[in-house]
Amino acid sequence: MVERNYAKPGEVMYHTGLTKELLEGARYALVPGDPGRVEGLAKALDPQARFLAYHREFHSWLARVQGAPVLVMSTGMGGPCITFTVEELARLGVTTFLRVGTTGSLREDLDLGDVVISKAAVRLDGASKAYAPIEYPAVPDLDVTLALRQAAEELAVPYKLGVTVTTDSFWPGQERYDSFGGYVVRRLQGSLREWQALGCSNYEMEAATLFTLTSVLGLRAGAICGVVAKRTDSESVAPRGIYELAERRFQQVSRRAVELLLAQDSR
Repeated sequence: MVERNYAKPGEVMYHTGLTKELLEGARYALVPGDPGRVEGLAKALDPQARFLAYHREFHSWLARVQGAPVLVMSTGMGGPCITFTVEELARLGVTTFLRVGTTGSLREDLDLGDVVISKAAVRLDGASKAYAPIEYPAVPDLDVTLALRQAAEELAVPYKLGVTVTTDSFWPGQERYDSFGGYVVRRLQGSLREWQALGCSNYEMEAATLFTLTSVLGLRAGAICGVVAKRTDSESVAPRGIYELAERRFQQVSRRAVELLLAQDSR
């Protein structure tokens, strides 16, 4: 078995700018893509949450939930950024990753403001292929997924469990025609309808990479995303009010899920 390469005391991670000492023993990390989402998410977990570092796209705050330290750190967009996140945070002792973000629905019964809890992801990213062959499944940890589901049910937040389609491109990769060029290459034309026919629930850009890496490395992960675009109706992102509703809901569910996992792990 390969020996794990944990960080030494005082060692600063090159990309995230974090150290073991800054994390205060945190084993849980909430990892939204958008740096602008970090402070609000951290304070939703803990009104006394505090800023740690801001280096490149990695904006970090530390919260406490039931006394346990929980890191909230942005990843930036796309699979390559997730590899930096997982590699460096794992070296600092993080074992559980919860992706929190926004998404576009592929289902008629998944409305704006609802949340999607991923039960698997389609690997249309490129980064995960550096860690495992394409035949390797991108699946989240079962305990983390069940905690998210229980949290959503307890809070009466509308949700669906679904198969997420993870892409490296927001425009042609998700068959959007409202890009500058307005063209989608032939092999991706009709792809949205195909994923719908295969029962997939939503498009986003990080989950498959996160699930693959954490599974390969013996870590665990889950993902919850708020719906801010309904692709059965339009390519457009919803108005700000819907975005705020989705954000409020995934903040609430994430906090409760962390509480459930802390209780389970302590047993």
